[in-house]
Amino acid sequence: MDHLWAPWRIKYIRMERPTDCFFCQAAQQEAGSDSLVLLQAERNFVLLNSFPYNPGHLMVAPLRHTGDLTSLDDAELHEHFVLVRRMVSVIEKSLQAQGLNVGINLGAVGGAGVPNHLHTHIVPRWTGDTNFMPVIGSTKVLPQALKETYLMLKKGLGSA
Repeated sequence: MDHLWAPWRIKYIRMERPTDCFFCQAAQQEAGSDSLVLLQAERNFVLLNSFPYNPGHLMVAPLRHTGDLTSLDDAELHEHFVLVRRMVSVIEKSLQAQGLNVGINLGAVGGAGVPNHLHTHIVPRWTGDTNFMPVIGSTKVLPQALKETYLMLKKGLGSA
């Protein structure tokens, strides 16, 4: 294959990189398919990843700007992981995920792309979701549009 067309990526390539924390910006948005915010809770929120590893890749983050897990008070920490548990259930039911990767990368050296705002990744997995494209072409193929995934998860939240 000589070319793989992904015209929707031009928005990401050309976008001005925010100097402010995009988690803090997203936390101020109302839930909706344009913001990709799925759920606002009292101390945390759930955001669909704009550049996912797999369809349904989302993040749970505290509303408060902190990159330090130990700085979360008990109420923030409890709500955070209650939301993680709830979203695992929603993903399993709504997207029929066969497995999940759930994790937190702490600090830049620990792999955090946004080291100053803590967030937990939840990545749905299916048998065969890794194919030859990432290995041979250094390219990930996502079989579902973000807004379609958002609507499926939002519908699943109503039943969870």
